[in-house]
Amino acid sequence: MKNLLLMRHGKSSWELDVSDEDRALLQRGISDVKLVGEALSQNGVQLDFAFSSSANRALHTAMICLRQLRFPLDNFKVIPELYDFSGNYVLEFVKSLPDELNTILVFGHNHAFTHIANSLGSTHIENVPTGGFVHLQFNEQSWTSISKGTTIGTIFPKQLKK
Repeated sequence: MKNLLLMRHGKSSWELDVSDEDRALLQRGISDVKLVGEALSQNGVQLDFAFSSSANRALHTAMICLRQLRFPLDNFKVIPELYDFSGNYVLEFVKSLPDELNTILVFGHNHAFTHIANSLGSTHIENVPTGGFVHLQFNEQSWTSISKGTTIGTIFPKQLKK
């Protein structure tokens, strides 16, 4: 069984004159990601490996979330090609993973994550929001053969705010 966990980067700023890839998280984005990371930790999420887009906002999201999970950074890698908005490369990357990894977490971007969640999952998601998390599970034993899976759950920051 394979588990694909997707987490969209937190809310980012458009205020600074930097490239899209260098945009930083807003304070709200930092707070939201921390909330989601805490929820994942409380739910006992166990990962084999985590990957992130090279975009500053995705990488910062990864660091905040993985710290909440007390996840060893030896099992974390930045993959520049995950800076993908269509989802085509993300899916190609996931399907190329070694089969000894059963549960992976990918930090990245929309529209890629909404597209993947809807094309591979069992529940329609209108939009994976910033800081949003989606868990997809597949009965296959090989990443190359994943196709339609089950949406196990979502955690969106809005659900965690009182």
